[in-house]
Parts: sequence; structure tokens; C-alpha cells
Amino acid sequence: MVVIRLSRGGARNRPFFNVVVADSRNRRDGRFIERIGFYNPVAKEGSADALRIAHDRVAFWVGQGAQPSDAVEKLIKRSAKSIAAAPAAEAPAAA
Repeated sequence: MVVIRLSRGGARNRPFFNVVVADSRNRRDGRFIERIGFYNPVAKEGSADALRIAHDRVAFWVGQGAQPSDAVEKLIKRSAKSIAAAPAAEAPAAA
């Protein structure tokens, strides 16, 4: 089974996670098929360096039958919410 999950990196007490597509039989930090994003829980909440996910690749892999983990599902929803809010915040005010 193909899964979309987090792969841990970074130093001790400084976690950094890659969002990867991998075979479920491989280790958590082992071989993966594709890296589709990252999550930095140490970065500031509103920072652009905190979370980035390629939603087109997520849609592709889910269409191929990949199962996202619970944590990745939450991150995908958070990322989609921030993308939807960003254009509204950047839109110029009508004069």
C-alpha cells in the first residue's frame, strides 16, 4: 500500500518533517517515492517556511490510491485553509 506520511529530519529538539509518498513497508525515514512538501513545527505559525504542500501532487497520489496519514490529513487541510485566506488578504482595497 502507498501512503502519504511524515518523514522526520532535523536535529534533536529541532524537528523538521518532509511530507513524502512511500510504500507502507518502508521505514519512516527510509526510502520514499516522492517528496511533496514539508512541515516545520518550530517555525512561526504564520510563516511561509512553516508548511508547504504541493496539492496537485497530493490529488494525483490520492487518485492513484495512496492513503494519507491522520497527521498529513490535518496538515493538508491547514495548508488549503491558509492558501484560501492568502489571496483575500493580498487583494487591494477598492478605492
